[in-house]
Amino acid sequence: MKLSFSTLAVAASLTFAATSLSAQAETIKIGVTPGPHAQILEAVKPIAAKQGVTIEIVEFSDYVVPNQALDSGDIQANSFQHEPFLDNQKADRGFKIENVASTVTFPLSIYSKKYKSWNDIPEGSTVAIQNDPTNGGRSLLLLQAKGLIKLKEGVGFKPSPLDIIDNPKKLKFLEIEAAQTPRTLDDVAAASINTNYATSAGIDPSAIILTEDAKGPYVNVIAVRSVDKDKPWVKILVDSYHTPEVKSFIEKTFKGSILPSW
Repeated sequence: MKLSFSTLAVAASLTFAATSLSAQAETIKIGVTPGPHAQILEAVKPIAAKQGVTIEIVEFSDYVVPNQALDSGDIQANSFQHEPFLDNQKADRGFKIENVASTVTFPLSIYSKKYKSWNDIPEGSTVAIQNDPTNGGRSLLLLQAKGLIKLKEGVGFKPSPLDIIDNPKKLKFLEIEAAQTPRTLDDVAAASINTNYATSAGIDPSAIILTEDAKGPYVNVIAVRSVDKDKPWVKILVDSYHTPEVKSFIEKTFKGSILPSW
């Protein structure tokens, strides 16, 4: 059978389109911590899939391994950390990864099962904070912002309890891995807990006795390896996250406890 030029042209066009679609199709693994970050990525998945990017969500139980896994190439992106934490990890560990997009803000809060307000906490009580410099420092900065302790001048985003120069309640600080802070609530007067861990642990928001203001430097980010930052799938991932549908999902699901930040 003899094919016309137009028939051949159509066939070639269809072949090229199929090849292009196949070339665009990607499966990427994204590291998250359990709870809100994973929930939000579930909302992003179908949007990215329509553009040829399949997202596999990989959950990690702490804040260090997701960056190690990304740097080593075991995953292609992660979405779990704010920028000061990422910058600290890169400086301390030499990770060749970088921020490609802002995602959400999780206002940090201090919770208590024993006391209804900060004023009720007795002198000499123990408060649990995170043992990593950026999140533990963030907790101390929250206490300072509320006028409850005073820190040395120039401590930046990473103060430690050693930087406290005024402590009217003579508080003691228990430094513990961020993921374990919810478990301390039965044993301490109060605990500073990141929102994703409080949510995944099912802690009632009524246990909050102090919380950060909504605006601040602790916006969460999507990170990828530096060598991947200009790849097409990165733009698709970011554009899929930064959609009205995902913003609406965040607002309806978390009711102000987590804020879209793009």
